[in-house]
This record gives sequence, C-alpha cells and structure tokens, in this order.
Amino acid sequence: MFLPESRSAEFLTALIQWLSIHYIEVLATITGLVYVVFSIRVNILLWPFGLISSALYVLVFYNSRIFALMCINLYYVLISIYGWYHWTNPGLDTDGKLPVLRLKKQTGIILFIVSSMLFFLIAYILERFTDSDVVYWDAFITAFSITATWMLARKIKEHWLVWIVVDLVAVILYIKKGLFPSVLLFSCYTVLAFTGFSEWSKLFKKQEE
Repeated sequence: MFLPESRSAEFLTALIQWLSIHYIEVLATITGLVYVVFSIRVNILLWPFGLISSALYVLVFYNSRIFALMCINLYYVLISIYGWYHWTNPGLDTDGKLPVLRLKKQTGIILFIVSSMLFFLIAYILERFTDSDVVYWDAFITAFSITATWMLARKIKEHWLVWIVVDLVAVILYIKKGLFPSVLLFSCYTVLAFTGFSEWSKLFKKQEE
C-alpha cells in the first residue's frame, strides 16, 4: 500500500533532513560494514575501510559525548595502519602471508588482565575529567575493543569472540544514546562475528592439515 503523495513528500523531506544531520554516522556505518565483510574474508582491504570508518566515528562519538569511544577510534586509525603493515610484511613464511593463529592460554590470561586494568583506568578518567553519562558502558567497550583489535592485527582467531561480547554491549549503549544507524551496524557486527569466528576456525584447521 503506497503512501499518499503529500505523505510521501513529507517522508522524503524528513529523510533528507535526517541524512543531512547524520550523514557522517551513515558513512561510518557503511564503511564499517564493508570493513567487517573483508575481515571475515581475511582480506587485507579490511584495514583501509576500517581506518575510514574509525576516523568518521571519532566525529560521531565526540558529538555524542562518548569520549572513550572517541579515543578508541583514534586508536583504531593507528592500529589499522599497523595491521595493514603487519599483514603485508609478516616475515613469518615464504609466501608472505600471515597465518591465522590460535590464542595461547597464557596470552589470553595476560590480555584479560590488561583489558580489566584498562577498564578501571578508563572509567576513572571518564568519571574524574568528563561529563559522560555512560561511563562504565563506554569504558568496557573501549578497553576490550583495544584488545580485540590488537588480536585482529596479530590475526588471532579468538578476537571474534571478544567482538561478540563487545558488540552486544555496544548495541545497548547506542540504543540508549539514540545512535540508530550504529545500532544497525553493531547488530550486524554481532551476527557477522559468529560467521567470522567460524570461517577463521575453518581456515586455521586447513592450515594445520
């Protein structure tokens, strides 16, 4: 059933007005989706798209007063450069490709401790020096995102498991803040993270044969 012409015009006007305000977040969402698709495919193009998406999200989170996530996206820009370089120059095998790795138990324990310390540090900074109203949500997502992105740069397959938890928490936060394009993006991220872990596990198993 089609809307009356007047209603259609009103809807189109409202949509254009909304896009004129939220176009940066929309572009960040689109490039973010491209990033995660390339990530699942273990394609090095994930890094330039991740860099663009992260740079755009710096502006989005600054305007939404989600300060730790603004900073984490600055970190994403830098880690994207590092990951891009590391995947291109792994120095590990003769064909020049960095293999998918499994997380070692000792490394996992260290990463959890470091992530927990980052969480408390970030929460303290946010409480003390900002007017953020989502301190602990922001701190949790930021701390464990740092860990997950480092694991991705090292091509450790369990980084997908960290993302599943982080993305679910992020969805709740973005609903609270009214960032609905980001709700859609991170809902997709959550679903795709399961696919990513499955695909990377298959690739790891194939490497071991």
